[in-house]
Amino acid sequence: MPQATATVADSADDGRADPAGDSSSDRTGPPGAGSDFAPLLRAVKGQGLLDRRTGRYVLDIVANSVALGLVIAVLVSLGDTWWSLFLTLPLALLWTRTAFLAHDAGHSQISGDRRASRLIGLIHANLLLGMNEAWWNDKHIRHHANPNHVDKDPDVGVGALVWTQKQAMGREGFARRLARNQARLFFPMLLLEGVALKVYGFQFLRRQPSGERAVSALLMTGHIALYATLLLTTLSPGKAAVFALLLHALFGLHLGLAFAPNHKGMEMPDPDGDRWSHLQRQVLTSRNVRGSLLTDWFLGGLNYQIEHHLFPSMPRPHLRLAQPLVRAHCRSLGMPYTETGLVESYRQALAHMHEVGAPLR
Repeated sequence: MPQATATVADSADDGRADPAGDSSSDRTGPPGAGSDFAPLLRAVKGQGLLDRRTGRYVLDIVANSVALGLVIAVLVSLGDTWWSLFLTLPLALLWTRTAFLAHDAGHSQISGDRRASRLIGLIHANLLLGMNEAWWNDKHIRHHANPNHVDKDPDVGVGALVWTQKQAMGREGFARRLARNQARLFFPMLLLEGVALKVYGFQFLRRQPSGERAVSALLMTGHIALYATLLLTTLSPGKAAVFALLLHALFGLHLGLAFAPNHKGMEMPDPDGDRWSHLQRQVLTSRNVRGSLLTDWFLGGLNYQIEHHLFPSMPRPHLRLAQPLVRAHCRSLGMPYTETGLVESYRQALAHMHEVGAPLR
């Protein structure tokens, strides 16, 4: 399995107690060793890094909304022309910012009020993107609880792609050919992800309670109706169809580029092996991506994936501030802390997918 540059510490668990009183799940070493996460949690809380940045998020939401409005205004002003297709790029970038805001609302990073968080998620995911925030949150919570666990993490379950050689060997027909070449097909397949997210959201409706289902369906249908009306009143049907397809392709590609570096090619817990502590589960399965402020913007701050997984409710602007604390804590425990450049993260993810398909070639 490909690995990234890691900082490895020399000393062992300091054995201090878990302040939450849960010594069963966040422990390394033998029983009674204490929580390996508690000292880090205390340090992070002590610096106020778990405090919400509601004002910052309000500014982000307003700025994103204004930018979306400006792009739509330009689209309308241009009228029925192929030049409008150039607007799919900024619109895809803004849709991805919108998805990041919906993601943060789902983690209660923006507000501690559950209703407010859900309202923000419904507006940004269901209405503005046509995604079902209930589907995303259900899937994403299970991923956070057991990242890269083949039996518990839906992100590494058998789907269009496979993540272990055992999964690959069980494929038949076209799915087998796809698994054999999945590393080469990964980025082209991301072009379909924007449409797939809408499909998954509608499929999830039947699992939602009736009241929740009605709200989700109304907003997602409203999204489709509003965007179809916008495009068909501005562009000819042919141009509108090309615009919609190109926008969703760029949106899916951008989302995939943001999420692919986070876990692909990292450690995958053995379902039959020893139970990992919270710190192990989140750190060993996650990869950070180093870079400039542009990298932080492009990846939505989720390039600090280790910190995000350790503290899901931490506001994204605080993740980079928590990084030195987390890195130092891992060093003190002798735990690898994985961080690479952006291009290298993609290389490692693709190398893992290529290795998984090797028995089929």
